[in-house]
Amino acid sequence: MNVLIAMDSFKGSLTSYDAGHAVCRGLEDACKALKQDVPPVAVFPLADGGEGTVTALTQGLGGSYRNVKVRGPLQAQVEAIYGIIPAGEPHESTVAVIEIAAAAGLWLVPEKLRNPLNTTTYGVGQIILNALKHGCRTFLIGIGGSATNDGGIGMLRALGYAFKDAMGRETDICGKDLDYIASVDAEDAHPLLKECTFRIACDVSNPLTGPNGAAAVYGPQKGATPDIIERLDRGLTNLDRVVSKAKAENIPLFPLLPAQPVIHPPCPNTEALRQSVSSADAPLDLTQVPGAGAAGGLGYAFLQFLNGSLEPGAQMIIDAIGLEEKIKEADLIITGEGRLDQQTFMGKAPATLARMAKSYGKPVVIFCGSLEEKALQQAAPLFDYSVAVTPPDGLLKDATYHVRKAAAEFFTRNSVSLL
Repeated sequence: MNVLIAMDSFKGSLTSYDAGHAVCRGLEDACKALKQDVPPVAVFPLADGGEGTVTALTQGLGGSYRNVKVRGPLQAQVEAIYGIIPAGEPHESTVAVIEIAAAAGLWLVPEKLRNPLNTTTYGVGQIILNALKHGCRTFLIGIGGSATNDGGIGMLRALGYAFKDAMGRETDICGKDLDYIASVDAEDAHPLLKECTFRIACDVSNPLTGPNGAAAVYGPQKGATPDIIERLDRGLTNLDRVVSKAKAENIPLFPLLPAQPVIHPPCPNTEALRQSVSSADAPLDLTQVPGAGAAGGLGYAFLQFLNGSLEPGAQMIIDAIGLEEKIKEADLIITGEGRLDQQTFMGKAPATLARMAKSYGKPVVIFCGSLEEKALQQAAPLFDYSVAVTPPDGLLKDATYHVRKAAAEFFTRNSVSLL
């Protein structure tokens, strides 16, 4: 009997690492009470590319944290944290784990100052530069929670790209400046970028522009009025027009950059898009790639300039950790998150892990802080047992204690069938 534990974080209560080890301690408590040997247990982190991803992967994979002072979304200095994971299976190079919200997050902008015309992703580029200095060549990047709609020009400026107006002057690096871009060049782009792999955790399907684009859908929550949304959408359209013109004139956007980016799901028509790439008569329109509009067009920037891949967050993290091989070797899979509800089945990490486990015929147990009754029917095909750990008062104050206690009680009751 081999047990694999991979828990997502309990937001505001437990990190992925702490939740996993609390369940492990509970399993040990049950075995001790039953006077049974504790089975071999492997505890791994789990995340979906959103909040908590840096903590989960850095703690769980023996990494270290880096603090770096960068420009925030309003260009004032902020301190951002990212993770560095040493080279080793399944990665051949040192890995940087970054949440773009650390440098460009909405949480960094006071509500009264929120206006995506005035925010930038420059600090994201500064984090990448810092990671390059520390030997990172693989980047796992969570792209949610931004305050920006600059099409990634801020990040790219930090990395050495130049965006100039019709007079040949460099533009500024915020959403309001997209309108003025007349040319782009990569002469001073950081030379090490060509050695890098950028994997972007992206669970939204919005294109760059249009009624379902970055500005129209996410602009309002970032402080954009209808007039601002129209201006931002026009600016993003202009950015792509300038980039497309440069490509048509064979102006390199980056030395040695492959002709087309790698595109992974969430794009629902990946194969059709791949076929269009191979046709000289139908080049791929990157503005319409699902996810190009993520983080105010940052998804587009990674695709267009850095050959990045947009991937479902949970699957990307599972791949990064190498969990599929671990699942094959395990006899019992244990996962969990703060709340099991309808959203659990919309790309969240525990459900993604459970689907993979079920493809190999493995039993799966989920521990959750709270459990929505409506979700139980959806949970049944994926989770053999769904266990809520919230105490009677409904407050998960001492989360470690309650998760450990719930795990101990559960395994004591189900030792015959599971252990």
